[in-house]
Amino acid sequence: MRTTVGIIGAGPAGLLLARLLHRAGIDSVVLESRDRAYVEHRQRAGILEQGTVDVLRAAGAGERMDREGLRHDGIELRFARRRHRVDFPALTGGRSVMVYAQTEVCKDLITLQTAEGGPLLFEAEALAVECADGERPRVPFRHQGREDVLECEYVVGCDGFWGVARGALPAALSRVFERTYPYAWLGILADVAPSHDELVYAHHDRGFALLSMRSPSVSRLYLQVPAGTRAEEWTDDAIWTELERRFETDGDWRLERGPVTQKSVTPMRSFVHEPMRHGRVFLAGDAAHIVPPTGAKGLNLAVGDVVTFARALVHQRETGSADLLDAYSATCLARVWQAERFSYDMTTLLHRAPDATPFDTRLQLARLDRIAGSRAAETDLAEAYTGFPLG
Repeated sequence: MRTTVGIIGAGPAGLLLARLLHRAGIDSVVLESRDRAYVEHRQRAGILEQGTVDVLRAAGAGERMDREGLRHDGIELRFARRRHRVDFPALTGGRSVMVYAQTEVCKDLITLQTAEGGPLLFEAEALAVECADGERPRVPFRHQGREDVLECEYVVGCDGFWGVARGALPAALSRVFERTYPYAWLGILADVAPSHDELVYAHHDRGFALLSMRSPSVSRLYLQVPAGTRAEEWTDDAIWTELERRFETDGDWRLERGPVTQKSVTPMRSFVHEPMRHGRVFLAGDAAHIVPPTGAKGLNLAVGDVVTFARALVHQRETGSADLLDAYSATCLARVWQAERFSYDMTTLLHRAPDATPFDTRLQLARLDRIAGSRAAETDLAEAYTGFPLG
């Protein structure tokens, strides 16, 4: 099998890249190791930056998002029993974010790809990436019990942290930067209307909490828990009780309870692999970088990567210049490191470390007071949250 761009992974990054290439008249093949049902139902990110929203609309994948997604013009910071709203449009010249789950983005892009785009092979396991330095890299893969080879001009690895694409980059040229955190997120989905119309980020002596949502009738909530916690260690009632404590305020706000339909624990880590390109193999999304979820950056960073690649490839086709392709890694990493910085700042601002001292807590509260009392500090948060430029 031959194509111009071989895409490993049918998450939002791989699917969006296939869509962007299709609209530019460039053929591709997408290999996804899981089945379609798994891709369309795995719960991941739910916050789309302004740039991601704009890209999906421009790619013809925004109709259902605009109909069913929830535009959010701010977030609420809750600390010391106080509430402070950050108004995104007022601070960023009109930018906002959209609450629209990754599962829905994938469904929309899969529908478009199967109707209009090139081959999208589910249960097609990429086994390796070969000949990264050659003119036609190869991806051996297993599909429907048979082994085959995908020959490409370029390979883009959108196959996540555990995928095979990153292994095609020589170890001698690779540098890894990472940090693990001593806490995790216990997350629940609950069949109850959200208790607030925007996301609430809570700093509390007992730990961080986040109120989010998936729809007007489904709430998504998180609790900071120690690293290594298992979801079954927490009863539903204990989760709701702890959420109520951490969201407490001096006002009359209350947290509405409902049936918990899903419960899971998400570890917290930061990871960056440099470079993001070697020869004709390019890394995108979690294959190259991971951020703690506090900054809502993971999916959006992946979108930035594939937009950068697609633009660079189109530029080469139109001008004959490979300058943008050669700059791919540096271009993406500039944005990646800003997102890593913001995600780290938000994480250390709002979470309680196991060895935190009263001095550490006072510093966190001083930082939160600064955001609440300084337009400059508040603007920095709003600009980062709504998104850095896509390339």
